[in-house]
Amino acid sequence: MASQARDAQERKRNGRHYTPPALARFLARRALLHAPRAGELRVLDPACGDGELLLAVQREVAPDVTVRLTGYDLDRRAVGEAAARAAAEGIEIDCRAGDFLAVSARIADGSFDLVISNPPYVRTQQLGGSTAQLLSKQFGLRGRIDLTHPFVAIAPRLLAADGVLGLLCANRFLTTRAGANLRRILTSELHPAELYDLGDTKLFAAAVLPAITVATRAPTECDCRYVSVYEEPGAEPDCATDLFDALAGDSACLVGDGGRVFAVEVGVLSTAAHPDDRSGVDLPKSDRPSAAGTSGRSGGPDRARAVRPARSGDTAWRMSRPALDSWLSTIADSTWRTFGDTARIRVGIKTTADRVFISDRWDQMDPTPEPELLRQLITHHDLQPWRIGRDRGTRVLYPYDLMQPRRTPIDLAEFPGAAQYLRSHEQVLSGRRYVLDGGRKWFEIWVPQRPHLWGAPKLVFPDISERPRFALDRSGAVVNGDCYWISLTDLGTGEQATDLAYLLMGVANSALGLRFYDAVCGNRLYSGRRRWITQYVARLPLPDPAGPASAEIVGRVRAVLEDGVPVAEASIDEAVAAAFGVPAQ
Repeated sequence: MASQARDAQERKRNGRHYTPPALARFLARRALLHAPRAGELRVLDPACGDGELLLAVQREVAPDVTVRLTGYDLDRRAVGEAAARAAAEGIEIDCRAGDFLAVSARIADGSFDLVISNPPYVRTQQLGGSTAQLLSKQFGLRGRIDLTHPFVAIAPRLLAADGVLGLLCANRFLTTRAGANLRRILTSELHPAELYDLGDTKLFAAAVLPAITVATRAPTECDCRYVSVYEEPGAEPDCATDLFDALAGDSACLVGDGGRVFAVEVGVLSTAAHPDDRSGVDLPKSDRPSAAGTSGRSGGPDRARAVRPARSGDTAWRMSRPALDSWLSTIADSTWRTFGDTARIRVGIKTTADRVFISDRWDQMDPTPEPELLRQLITHHDLQPWRIGRDRGTRVLYPYDLMQPRRTPIDLAEFPGAAQYLRSHEQVLSGRRYVLDGGRKWFEIWVPQRPHLWGAPKLVFPDISERPRFALDRSGAVVNGDCYWISLTDLGTGEQATDLAYLLMGVANSALGLRFYDAVCGNRLYSGRRRWITQYVARLPLPDPAGPASAEIVGRVRAVLEDGVPVAEASIDEAVAAAFGVPAQ
């Protein structure tokens, strides 16, 4: 048992999560539909693990095709297991123990007809900066990478002119900035033929949501088929189809599987931005529009934006359907700016030692830090749409001078209670080498954000939530790292800033905002939860604040927040839909 636990830990550390047989069979079937029809099929799995994908290809291929299977893996035991499994079935695999990325340069171009792979799930932080930089340079990658990127980057060169890539990886590459490398490779060097966002099906043991991509070396005549499947809590299945059969079908449906019900949606892949989207494109600060002046009408000077042309891969991928595309186009016609154009979206503080800095029982501590250093802390537990509750009374020891515009640690000599408390935890705090190596004092928190802004009103929303929960804080509380925030100082001054904040809240908390998120950002988590991170929220649309439709939204939000009108009676959803010229949901 102990050795099994060690093996499991080692596999997790190195990103080795072997492909379940049912998933391997499905991937093999879909990839073989596009593979060359010649009498011999040369197949490579560059990270073969226990050989499940290669064995699945052999089992699914036509009987008159000769298959030559090649597998590499760093784990010698896994290679031995793959060879033993193959031998037991009378299958021959050329299994090689070693680092495929290190030897790939010695493999001739066009050596394989099918590359099928479930690359290791190892993130940049685990790779280390120097390794990540080396891989980026070697394989022509940009920005933050994970180990999936070089495995995919090498595939086009190794494929024959009519070869096929069958890829199983985390679905976050579809929408995140970090996934731009994969999107670029799959569109500029390959041609996506089929895409399956397997969402929260839990078909895969790793703590990621998987996706399957089948891409061809030769151009395809048809649009890329795009299928998405996520759990639909509370729904009843409308067919008795097996989940994998439903994924291969052409119709949307609700499928029951293992006591859960999944919504299967079918469309085609859109790799083009919707008309007003620049997702993933970072503009230089000098090119970003100012949000401080918001009184200009659409089309006036305030409307002008300097937009750098998107590079291949910059645009997030989404499902395209005629009705959805029409809806997004209509919204784009009424979009003044995106949330990201309007204000900076910041993550909350990250202490990297929460047990030391955060508590709801400070009055029971001995020694006790000075009260003026114990700031109210907003966490995801405190947030509901529109309002912030403070039932938990959580506070953070925030060792910074709030009067300074830059991060300025307090002088411990002036706060003997805090000094004594912090020194009682000095061993833990000093163990955070990245804090000290960053030129910080041992008692600082890792990400304090901008201390002088905490006192200003701000919009706050949780990182992870089933539905949007944007709320306005006027208490001056600090925001925790499980939330994001927008300071009203970025929106203007006085009533103008408040009105724009109400408008942002109205759109974000609306049914339209949720549907837009699912259509354009899309990357949901388990059980209907969504991530409301900066790069997603930045894409949400905003109507012209100077227009009457926006004034109507602001008035209804004000009625909820200031006059106590129930949300259901305020009809905010209807006002938001009208502002963008679409029917209310």
